[in-house]
Amino acid sequence: MYDFAVYGFYAAFIAKIFFPAENEFLSIMQSFLAFGVGFLMRPLGAIVLGGYMDKYGRKKGLLVTLTLMAIGTLTIALCPGYESIGVLAPIIVVIGRLLQGFSAGAEVGGASVYLAEIAPKHLRGFYVSWQSGSQQVATIFAGAIGVGLHYWIGDAIMEAWGWRIPFIIGCLVVPFIFYIRRTLEETPEFEAKKHHAPKTFAAIFKNMAENFPVIIAGVFFVMMTTVTFYFVTSFTPHFASNILNFTKL
Repeated sequence: MYDFAVYGFYAAFIAKIFFPAENEFLSIMQSFLAFGVGFLMRPLGAIVLGGYMDKYGRKKGLLVTLTLMAIGTLTIALCPGYESIGVLAPIIVVIGRLLQGFSAGAEVGGASVYLAEIAPKHLRGFYVSWQSGSQQVATIFAGAIGVGLHYWIGDAIMEAWGWRIPFIIGCLVVPFIFYIRRTLEETPEFEAKKHHAPKTFAAIFKNMAENFPVIIAGVFFVMMTTVTFYFVTSFTPHFASNILNFTKL
C-alpha cells in the first residue's frame, strides 16, 4: 500500500516526467491512467497468485508478491524520463504499475488469509484487522516522507528527481521484509489442507453461488472504502497542490 500511495502522491510530477503533453490536464490524466491500470491487474493477480498460495503455501506466495512489488516499484523509480528515451518511458512505467497491481491482487488477500489462519478462532477479526490498519500506517508514513523531503530539498528538486526517493525508500525496506517472511512458519490450516485433493473450479463456483449475496455485499463494501481511500490519498494531494496552490506552504 505504501507503493500505491507514493505513486498517487506524486502523480503530477510523474505526469511531467513520463507523460508530457501540451495540455497539462491530458498529461495528468495519462499519469492517473497508468495508476489505474494497476487496479485492472489486481483481479488477475488474485486469481493466479491466489492459486499459487493454495498450491505451494501462504509463505511462498507472500515472498512472490513481495518480489513482484519490489520489481515494479524499482522499475518506476529508476526509469529515465520521456526526454531521455521517448515513448519507452511511459511504457516502462505502465509495466511497473502492472507488476505492482498483479502483486497487490494477492498481497492483501494473502496477508489476510495468513493472519486469519494463524490466529486463535476467537481473535481472527482482531488479527486480520492489523492488515488493514497497517495500510493506513504505510500511507501516513509515505505522506510524512513526502512532507519532510519537500522541506529538506525543496519543491524544485522534488519535481525534478526528488519524487523518486520515496520509491527507493520503499525498495530499501524490502530485504528486511523478505527476511521476516522467510522466517515465517506455514499456517497449520494450509498444512492440513495440502494433503487433500485441491478444489476444482466447479467446486469454487458452486461455493460462490451458495454465498453470492455475501460476496456482493463484500464487493460493495470494498468499493466504498477503496474509492474513498484513493479519493483522499491520490486525488486530494493533486487538487491541493495544483488547484489550491498548497505546494509552497
